Amino acid sequence: MNIRFLDMDLTIVNRDKVKIYDNKVEIKTEEYTDLWQRTYYGFRNDNSNMIQSKIKDKYFSFVVRTEFDTKCRYDQCGIIIYIDSDNWFKSSLEYENDIFQRLGSVVTNNGYSDWATTDIDANIKSMWYRLSRRDSDFLIEHSIDGVHFKQMRIFHLFKSENIEYLPFGIYAASPEKSSFNAIFSDMFITDCVWQEHH
Repeated sequence: MNIRFLDMDLTIVNRDKVKIYDNKVEIKTEEYTDLWQRTYYGFRNDNSNMIQSKIKDKYFSFVVRTEFDTKCRYDQCGIIIYIDSDNWFKSSLEYENDIFQRLGSVVTNNGYSDWATTDIDANIKSMWYRLSRRDSDFLIEHSIDGVHFKQMRIFHLFKSENIEYLPFGIYAASPEKSSFNAIFSDMFITDCVWQEHH
């Protein structure tokens, strides 16, 4: 299996802010867009720009490169699995200030989000992600060069156990009064590179 993401049927949220080309996708974020559910902050946000396809395979890997000119707190773009408002996953770089940004991921199960991050240099303006699925378990990795990937986390999505087709794709958001351009390229799906644990 070696499939291009752009060759698949796509579901697009906020279509007027999305441009699709043969080899890349551009998303221009709208202000006050985000995804988060309840935990700690109390609020519930569910209005991010996103493009998703659906896949039946229980074992696959999805790779994408992101480029961005983020400049306001929490500006973000990356990879997503959005099943419904209470069950989803996202991974991205979130702008914090001119010194550092947060490379992180959010897993939301049954309406409650978590947030795991590590701080990296604010001058980094491109990041690769690789999402791998083994049934209802997932691995998210990141890479600066698209060759050497490092594990960010392993997680479980409970609702993915009971759906035939898993929605997945890319997203971009600006939770505060901001807007930026996010570019997604080198998107493809392969057989699962995350090996079975022995």
